[in-house]
Amino acid sequence: MNEPFSAPVPDPSTLRADCARCTALCCTALGFSRSVEFATDKPPGVPCVHLDTTFRCSIHSALPRRGYRGCVSFDCFGAGQLVSTTMFPTTSWREGGATARTVFSTFEVVMDLHEMLWHLTRVRTRCHDCELTDEIDLLCAEIGGVVDAGAASVLAVDVASVRGRVRQVLDEVSDDVRAAYFADGARTDARLVPRADLAGADLRALRLCGANLRGSSLVGADLRRTDLAGCDLLGVDLRGADVRGADLRDALFLTRTQLASARGDRDTRVPLDLEGPSGW
Repeated sequence: MNEPFSAPVPDPSTLRADCARCTALCCTALGFSRSVEFATDKPPGVPCVHLDTTFRCSIHSALPRRGYRGCVSFDCFGAGQLVSTTMFPTTSWREGGATARTVFSTFEVVMDLHEMLWHLTRVRTRCHDCELTDEIDLLCAEIGGVVDAGAASVLAVDVASVRGRVRQVLDEVSDDVRAAYFADGARTDARLVPRADLAGADLRALRLCGANLRGSSLVGADLRRTDLAGCDLLGVDLRGADVRGADLRDALFLTRTQLASARGDRDTRVPLDLEGPSGW
């Protein structure tokens, strides 16, 4: 009998942004368009006008009031500090030219890889299939190895290929977890499907446990006091969604960005390893 594969699970703290150890990569490498989330346009690779000389935001304490709610909810999954302090400890994007392009490109790829690790490590505890758990461990080890090998390794990786393999595993875990919520023969509402447009919808009366809402728009949706146990929220847009009193503890693929963009309160229940935004 083959021994089960065992690989170290990434430390969750490494998949969390630590802005104090970053050279403001999200404020420079990434671009954004003027919208309800951002007050101005900013092209990729150009420092934000509010970035000071010490890599800090000069309006950080007033971001929502100044029209930059998107900055508050953004999470790089720990890519910023890794690229800044480990991969490029003696160089800075301020040098410009090829150096800046390399730093920015590395940051974007590491952010993608860390997001995959975030989801893999979280669903591992929900997986009851040993073979699937082994596959999760193998993927974590492979992705972690790419990141640990440095910038050249990161820039050489086929992100689309890795993402495809990760997506397949996440699909299988989601199917397995959600199936348990329908053992009684219950069905979900016909509107609760992947990539659904549920913006502004009142979902309080619907059974959401085990629903697959992957990629859906729930912008401004009313989810007050709903139970989202086993609900697949991968890629779901929760901006402005009302989750006051909702139970999100066992939702699948929930992220800090989703929580920060939603409207909750002290009665909103979230996973133990996440915390509600300070304004809740």
